[in-house]
Amino acid sequence: MEKNNRVIHHPILGDLKFRSLINFKFNEKVYSGFEGETIAAALLASGVRTLRCQEETGTPRGIYCNIGHCYECRVQVDGVLGVRACLTPIKEGMAVRSGEKLPAPFKKEGDA
Repeated sequence: MEKNNRVIHHPILGDLKFRSLINFKFNEKVYSGFEGETIAAALLASGVRTLRCQEETGTPRGIYCNIGHCYECRVQVDGVLGVRACLTPIKEGMAVRSGEKLPAPFKKEGDA
């Protein structure tokens, strides 16, 4: 069964109303989220913490700022590289892949 770490009752906002359930894939596994949620929010609620690997070291990366400034949450969406998961709403049938070893932005000295 899929994890669900969503807030369903907020101490100030009260009971939160959810919208239509949407299914999408992340690395070939089906996840669900609610209409209007971002990729990052839906994956986080499902227990997914790693969205990509750092370009040079391969260390895991996930959600950092969650407001579109840091680019740590870059994923591939329907074949498009470098999409920020924290800003992109999920869509039914969307295919998301982790950013595994994206090309490094700078070449090291001595690289061709």
